[in-house]
Amino acid sequence: MSALRIRPARPEELERVVELWLEASRWLASRGSEQWQYPPRRGRMAEAVRNGECHLAFLDGHLAATVPLQEKGDPEWWADDDPTAALYVHDLTVRRPLAGQRIGARLLDWAGAEAGGRGKPWLRLEAWKTNRSLHRYYLGQGFELLRIVDLPHRNSGALFQRRSAMRTRPAGTPE
Repeated sequence: MSALRIRPARPEELERVVELWLEASRWLASRGSEQWQYPPRRGRMAEAVRNGECHLAFLDGHLAATVPLQEKGDPEWWADDDPTAALYVHDLTVRRPLAGQRIGARLLDWAGAEAGGRGKPWLRLEAWKTNRSLHRYYLGQGFELLRIVDLPHRNSGALFQRRSAMRTRPAGTPE
């Protein structure tokens, strides 16, 4: 299995992030899904890039995926949970020609290690409420479905979390 190289996206790569999202949007539409069938949230993507929260993954030197990883969760979803206890994955997108190579799973593992390295016990994400195949995917990746938040103005709201890869040291071990 080829190694993934993951790094923060640079401002001049914003269009690549947008194009990955659009590719996923077109694929979802081809499967009859209404998920992501709106213009890309370019401003939100640009902010994530500026803040160093949007990461690009490269496989054999070619762009394979993007994964924004943020310290803040959307308060409409996560108001009942300690927001400081997790890192939040947003809009993870893998290039369609690379599907089936476990890139998404590897990115989720990387994100879990990032969360653990920052002392966060949880990796969280939210998914489109009606995308049952995505729900099954996340369950298969070790996430648990916490709840579905049904807000009339939002189509997302299936909330998932799994334990991060917390690094623990035996007592008395230097940092």
